[in-house]
Amino acid sequence: MSHRWFETVAEAERRARRILPRSVYKALVAGSERGLTLHDNLAAFAQLGFAPHVAGLAPDRSLQTTVMGQTLAMPVLISPTGVQAVHPDAEVAVARAAAARGITMGLSGFATKPVEEVVAAGAPTFFQTYWIGSREEILARVQRARDAGATGLIATLDWSFSHGRDWGSPFIPNAIDLEAVRKLGLDVALHPVWLARYVAAGFLPELTTPNMVARGAAAPKFFEAYGQWMQTPPPTWDDVAWLRREWGGPFMLKGVTRIDDARRAVQAGVTAISVSNHGGNNLDGTPATIRLVSGIAEAVGGEIEVVLDGGVRRGGDVVKALALGARAVMIGRASLWGLAEGGQAGVENALDVLRSGIDSALLGLGRASVHELSRGDVLIPEGFERVLGSSEVVAR
Repeated sequence: MSHRWFETVAEAERRARRILPRSVYKALVAGSERGLTLHDNLAAFAQLGFAPHVAGLAPDRSLQTTVMGQTLAMPVLISPTGVQAVHPDAEVAVARAAAARGITMGLSGFATKPVEEVVAAGAPTFFQTYWIGSREEILARVQRARDAGATGLIATLDWSFSHGRDWGSPFIPNAIDLEAVRKLGLDVALHPVWLARYVAAGFLPELTTPNMVARGAAAPKFFEAYGQWMQTPPPTWDDVAWLRREWGGPFMLKGVTRIDDARRAVQAGVTAISVSNHGGNNLDGTPATIRLVSGIAEAVGGEIEVVLDGGVRRGGDVVKALALGARAVMIGRASLWGLAEGGQAGVENALDVLRSGIDSALLGLGRASVHELSRGDVLIPEGFERVLGSSEVVAR
């Protein structure tokens, strides 16, 4: 099925909503509890304005930057998102799109495709791990990623198992069994495009997690891995420093929202931090990341790289984040809507939309490079920004 070009990420989402079974779509748009953080991630960007020029604009503009040693054609990375059951090519299609557009792929430990296949797709890959199981089990997963050729490691800590949703959580099966067919059969039948893609590929979605084990071991089901995660004691800062040392290469800590945690991350020796609230799926009531990034970047941006994750849907959003101190942004849902709409071509389309928007904003602001952006380029309402945590670090 040929891909039809879309001009905005919002249009990609509208198309994805028509294509995907309701349960799959709801799993992607969901946020925890009331969805306060989820909605703030999006709404906060709309509260920021621009201060454009009208003459003396830069005829040529550079979008290039680097993150964790990787050169990016634009300041956008693919955020690791698990269980990409929106298209049979899943993470491999996303990696191919990232390679085609010159950016880096973040691969979730809960991905549906093995790390070896994703790395082989050509994009520099940052492998994401959660703190699940023993140190030995974590090292086995990390070593597998290293052997596959991953160029960086992302340790994701922004998750508190606050998964209750006021509007109800969609049914997610552990396997395609009679119960799943009974509960989801009609929903799937009403979305024939999604089903036809899997039929053509010769398989149905399997909620397995091949990257949660050493290579060659049997992949656990999603909820088996999730259950182990819930039962694993959360990591300490010593654990973070240990994992960084064991990896020995570029290392990102994802989930930072407080200045004191950012400073502890610096002490742990990380390369970069992602200011993230897990797309609104962590502790509900956490402020939007765009409200937090400036204070964190001001505190530690001279020592480590700061990227923003959460609510980015437009190139203008990327520019706003950079103007407030981020080095780059990470996108999750934006790439998934493109994947659902058209596989690899749909992800490339979404990335092209963002690139065009970044370039247009740079033109209007009179900036020749993303590195020239500053607070003076955006209008920040009084009381917009939030500062969480003290600048002083207290051991705990």
